[in-house]
Amino acid sequence: MEKGNHSEVTDFILSGLTDRQELQVPLFGVFLLIYGITLVGNGGMILLITIEPRLHTPMYFFLSNLSFCDLCFSSLICPKMLLNFLAERKSISYTACAVQLYLLIIFADIVCLLLAVMAYDRYVAICNPLLYTVTMSRQLCKELVVGAYAVGLVDSVIHTCLTFRLSFCSSNIIRHFFCDIPPLLALSCSDTRINEIVLFAFTCCIQVICFVPVLLSYVYIISTILKIRSAKGQRKAFSTCSFHLTVVVLFYGIQLFMYLRPTSSSSMDTDKVASVFYTLVIPMLNPFIYSLRNKEVKDALRKAMNKLLTNS
Repeated sequence: MEKGNHSEVTDFILSGLTDRQELQVPLFGVFLLIYGITLVGNGGMILLITIEPRLHTPMYFFLSNLSFCDLCFSSLICPKMLLNFLAERKSISYTACAVQLYLLIIFADIVCLLLAVMAYDRYVAICNPLLYTVTMSRQLCKELVVGAYAVGLVDSVIHTCLTFRLSFCSSNIIRHFFCDIPPLLALSCSDTRINEIVLFAFTCCIQVICFVPVLLSYVYIISTILKIRSAKGQRKAFSTCSFHLTVVVLFYGIQLFMYLRPTSSSSMDTDKVASVFYTLVIPMLNPFIYSLRNKEVKDALRKAMNKLLTNS
């Protein structure tokens, strides 16, 4: 590869989670199970929300979009990851790497923004229940989701273009199991200061846009819940948002940890572990987190299963 000419790079080698050969097959089995559960859980959630009229509310509209993004997020990474566990040469083409990075940023941003929108939805439902149907109109819900997709598209174009304008001349081995910005910056022989500044600035901006509404929403939500005199009423109100808060803490916490640190080779192994959680584990858990103690979802699922058994 000619130094300073990144067009000479035709593919990259993904180092994967581990170099230990004896772990490749067991890890293949573990992540195949995770991916299978993700497909069934999120696909089932989308289908259930679509066919059950009682779930045609703003909260479940946002949840169906979150499930769709989680499904896409995992599908961009897991099939290639599974293939690489069994392959001798764990390669990904230059173009495929760029496309993977582009789509991953889009869906990561959308998930981040959807979690903020869902926090606002919970705020309106708990703090202004009488105005809920008026405030969270169908038109507003659609506009909020479209806005999340638009932000993701713009942010992704900027990061992808900046990343793949760099030269990769010393090595083509990416110390990760998918194409992400930090390992690509660590691999480049170009000056990456602009990339790091833009990454830090845009990550901070999106995190602020997302985190501030979440924080303010939960300040008002908790304040309202504490004013409820009935302990049963408090538990019921808190149960409607406690699972969303769990997902928010996990997702935002890991993203802040990964993208607001200086890029260095020594941090790559730590990033791999964190990436497993936010790209594969959290998308798998989300459908169960939101439906575990959700009476509406469980009743809708029970009704759908009974209908299926009756028809068969």
